[in-house]
Amino acid sequence: MLKVSGIVKEYETENGKKRVLDGLSFEVGEAEILGITGKSGAGKTTLMKILRGVEDFDDGYIEIDGERIGPHAGIDGELRLRHATAIHLQRNFGLWGGPAIENVIRRLNYKIAGTEALPMKEHYTYQPLYDEAMEILKMVRLDHKALHSTDQLSGGEKQRLVLARQIAAKPRILLLDEPVTMTGPDTKQEILDVIRELKEKLHIPILVVSHLPEIHMYLADRVIFIDNGKVAADGKPEEILRLFLKEIEPKVEPAQLTEKTPCIRAEHISKRYSLIRVGEVLNIKDLNFEINRGEIVTLIGSSGAGKTTIMKIIEGLIPPTEGKVSFLYREKRDGKLTGEEEWIDVSNFTDRRIYLRSAMSIMNQEFSMSVNSTVRDQIRFRLSMKRREAVDRSIEIAEELGLPRQILDIIYRLPDMTTEEKDRVMNEIGLPDEIFAELFPTIPYEDVDQYAVPVFRALDLPLEILDRKPPEISGGEHVRAFIALSLATSPDYLLLDEPFGDLDPVTLRSVTNALKRINKEFGTTIVLVSHHMDFVKEVSHRTLLIENGALVMDGSPAETCEALVKKSKAVYLDYDMEKLLDAWDEAFPMSG
Repeated sequence: MLKVSGIVKEYETENGKKRVLDGLSFEVGEAEILGITGKSGAGKTTLMKILRGVEDFDDGYIEIDGERIGPHAGIDGELRLRHATAIHLQRNFGLWGGPAIENVIRRLNYKIAGTEALPMKEHYTYQPLYDEAMEILKMVRLDHKALHSTDQLSGGEKQRLVLARQIAAKPRILLLDEPVTMTGPDTKQEILDVIRELKEKLHIPILVVSHLPEIHMYLADRVIFIDNGKVAADGKPEEILRLFLKEIEPKVEPAQLTEKTPCIRAEHISKRYSLIRVGEVLNIKDLNFEINRGEIVTLIGSSGAGKTTIMKIIEGLIPPTEGKVSFLYREKRDGKLTGEEEWIDVSNFTDRRIYLRSAMSIMNQEFSMSVNSTVRDQIRFRLSMKRREAVDRSIEIAEELGLPRQILDIIYRLPDMTTEEKDRVMNEIGLPDEIFAELFPTIPYEDVDQYAVPVFRALDLPLEILDRKPPEISGGEHVRAFIALSLATSPDYLLLDEPFGDLDPVTLRSVTNALKRINKEFGTTIVLVSHHMDFVKEVSHRTLLIENGALVMDGSPAETCEALVKKSKAVYLDYDMEKLLDAWDEAFPMSG
């Protein structure tokens, strides 16, 4: 049994102490699944880290099977919590390289040797560990990927592998922080069923943090709603979720498309990934589709279907083996269209591709903003780099520095890459960070408002956020601020690869409405990948269903999502958010 009593947690910030948890208390019984919900930034992940022993706390106590641990218990308290718990933290896969099964063998070996070293295959412990690891992989429906390298697994498969490692730890309490966030309906269903089985097999308390109401409806025996650092409500899932969702915004009506003018073309795209020992992993073959100007189009499909690979090909971040993706580039001067248009191939280098990159903004799964710079500073840098005039100037400076146009083209990819990708590319091309200051002279601070204010208004963001750093704003504001950063240069194309998977429904509705306003007000063409069916149906004009790298359906969001859900046998979606929101949608009809 787990008892949490009066937990207080404060952080030091530039503006003084911030209390994240304020006397939070609850209990969880044996073989009970407790769902935990609340808005982004409510302190749910902080609570999980405290229970895991990786964060200390300021007051209260934690009691596990009668063993009490108080605040600032030091190394002893940390070790006791770590030995008692296993955790899956959101967006933190924590996996070893090499075959998937070796990740589980290493975790099992830790119980024997006190280290996650991989035993030699000739050692007498290896085969028993291998057999046990295979059984655990079967529990998470991943035994068919046992020999696949972890870097070849999809996001959903990695989450299942993380869950397998937690099972291998044989914990007394299992902590799951957004365990199915980045997975398709089929994988969600598999993981949820595994968690249900674990409840009976392990007979231990299981805590599940999730923003998805349908997850709690399917899994939880009880749900607690955390608000302002306290347990605001504790009870049956449906009752608590209705209470949580009562603050959701009404839906914004999407823009009506009056004409279809193609602006993105994928022509005969092929891309194959394979592993020598296990055969073909993904085969995209002769993929063709068009996207029209001003559309919001979503790619959906099972985990591992190839959506992210296709998205990266569309973005021009990885080249196809065959075929090409072209964008219709519209010339702008001083922020206004000149009427000149041309098709530019994003898949292969040309002198004109730099200009196309300036008309694109990308937001990926691992999006992040610098924690040390204000939002204004970060928008200022983006403007200094991606305005049409900045592109012309950077080409001139690059020629003066003797920098090849191909290198400048690579540099123009960097703002749309993850931090890890940026570091790798900068090391490969051998350029110092100082090159940015030379190529892209910064614009005056006062010029930021000219570009940022219209976007902030469309996103319903307070202008004072411009002069705050990301740690000083809420999770929902952080997401919208990053969208504002992406849109400050007035791009024609916004490309989003599952960046909103860990937003709560209240915040997600706000972001969804913001995207529809941006699309309607600026005519921005938006292409995105998402596993969240409610979000897809609400935000999209059109949906492309991808299976094994192939386009199998292109149609309305409702019909395409229903086809995926039916194919996935995702019975957990019988409890969807819309059913919980029926009463609220009647009270709050769509607004314009």
